[in-house]
Amino acid sequence: MAKCDICGKGVHFGNAVSHSHRRSNKIWKSNIKSVKVKIDGGARRMHVCTSCLRSGKVERA
Repeated sequence: MAKCDICGKGVHFGNAVSHSHRRSNKIWKSNIKSVKVKIDGGARRMHVCTSCLRSGKVERA
């Protein structure tokens, strides 16, 4: 699974609890996109989460 290259956000693990309180493993995947980013005058592909894109932490190419 990919991680955000800006903030390091990745997958989260936990338990899915049913109505009868039986537990099973659950995984929450972050919304991570592969985007072109301007770095030092050039363009480079990076994995960036959508919260970093919306907050303006990266400048798209």
